[in-house]
Amino acid sequence: MYVRAMSGSDVQATVTALRTAFDDMAACDVDLLTRPDLVAALDELETLGCRLPSVSHRLLARLQAEATPPQMGAKSWKEVLAVRWRISTSEAHRRLTEAAVLAPRQAMTGEALAPVLPATAAAQAHGLINAEHVEVIRKTMAKVPGFVDTATRERIEVDLVRTAVGNGPKELKDSADRTLFLLDQDGPEPDERERARKRAVTKHKQREDGMVDVSATLTPEAWAVWEAIFAKFAAPGMCNPDDPEPCTSGTPSQAQIDHDQRSLAQRQHDALLAAGRIALMSGELGKLNGLPVSVIIRTTLQDLESRAGVGVTGGGTVMPIAEVIRMAGHANHYLAVFDRATGSALDLFRTRRIASPAQRIMLIARDGGCTKPGCTVGAYGCQGHHVEADFAKGGNTNVDELGLACGPDNRSVDNNGGWTTRMNERCEVEWIPPPSLDTGQARINNYHRPERLLHPPDEPEPQGHNDTEAEIESAGSAQGNPRGDETNGPRPTDDAGKPGGPAPPGDQAA
Repeated sequence: MYVRAMSGSDVQATVTALRTAFDDMAACDVDLLTRPDLVAALDELETLGCRLPSVSHRLLARLQAEATPPQMGAKSWKEVLAVRWRISTSEAHRRLTEAAVLAPRQAMTGEALAPVLPATAAAQAHGLINAEHVEVIRKTMAKVPGFVDTATRERIEVDLVRTAVGNGPKELKDSADRTLFLLDQDGPEPDERERARKRAVTKHKQREDGMVDVSATLTPEAWAVWEAIFAKFAAPGMCNPDDPEPCTSGTPSQAQIDHDQRSLAQRQHDALLAAGRIALMSGELGKLNGLPVSVIIRTTLQDLESRAGVGVTGGGTVMPIAEVIRMAGHANHYLAVFDRATGSALDLFRTRRIASPAQRIMLIARDGGCTKPGCTVGAYGCQGHHVEADFAKGGNTNVDELGLACGPDNRSVDNNGGWTTRMNERCEVEWIPPPSLDTGQARINNYHRPERLLHPPDEPEPQGHNDTEAEIESAGSAQGNPRGDETNGPRPTDDAGKPGGPAPPGDQAA
């Protein structure tokens, strides 16, 4: 494909002409077209749609060479695309990955280099293959073993492109899978670096029934650890939730063993829960962002009283209220019910920069997670962010001037042309993008508080009817302070401008 040098004004004029041609096409009356005319037009549009990504890849690769994500006001190129075009991060990742292997490259010395997958890029530029073909080829080439030489690798790509031109994605994938199998029928020899690269524990999206799927690839060392734990706690009769008094130490009775109807998989699940609970109750896990490592759940006072509804953990997991109440019986979990005010001192003004444990619980109840729009990091991975003014510039460590933000987003706030934050009249943290990313998108993050979408901005959220003081149960109760370190102050009033800050919305509990 011939590429000619063009100035910025020439490219803009060409894009404008393309938009004009599309407008003309969209305005055409197609009611009088015959079947051959319709098919011919659809064929041309399909070919054009297959070719357009090749231009986007070149432009995106050039943008990455001309600027950096911080210069664009973001922490990564994935965020640049997701924020500016309002696409998902997975879609942004796909586009960036394709541009990396299909766009022309430039060597460090300045000379032009062919794309990583030149045959695929050429076929796409001519409209011979579609996006599904490209994805199959890209993923297949990424799986080609490292011992395959360059010439063989190039021949594999050409063969895949040739197959794609005359076949559909399903046939192409079948051919690609067979090629990979023939390349390495026995698999690679076990290698320590290869095992380390493949180790993973992945939590999948929570299902509609509340269950969470987890997949894992464990190293021999990791499985050896859990093998011993399962041998103890997953034995018949151990940690059985159906027993009135489950056996969690020692040896289960013969009756407990005989009445255990669980499968091995169910016993291992219950053993995993028991081992995690023991670790939490040990008090030896240290602190996470200022709070002892604990399970923190927020819900509403009405749901607690009615025994209905759900709670949400600091990591974003939705839990039935019955399980929330059951977990609240364990001393090392926090249950702080907020209704209008708390007994903790929540305003620290200039006395310290880092939010106190009581303030963090309040922020978790109010925000639920990172407040930057589009960020899915839960409260466990967030820091206390000074919203109106950074502490070094005179900001106060008061709960009505703080918001939750993950580390990268917290550091992205820059009043000199970067992201800025402010607190609106509803005590919601608003994020204002830099000019290069501002397309009028939402200023607040509703990911962690989807219930806000059910109430228009001018409609107040439901309020509670009881004034319940905060109750905090933690490992500190063993040291004679069951209410934490900051619960002996006077009870503040429900005034955002006075010490104590505003009550969390909707009578939230953490």
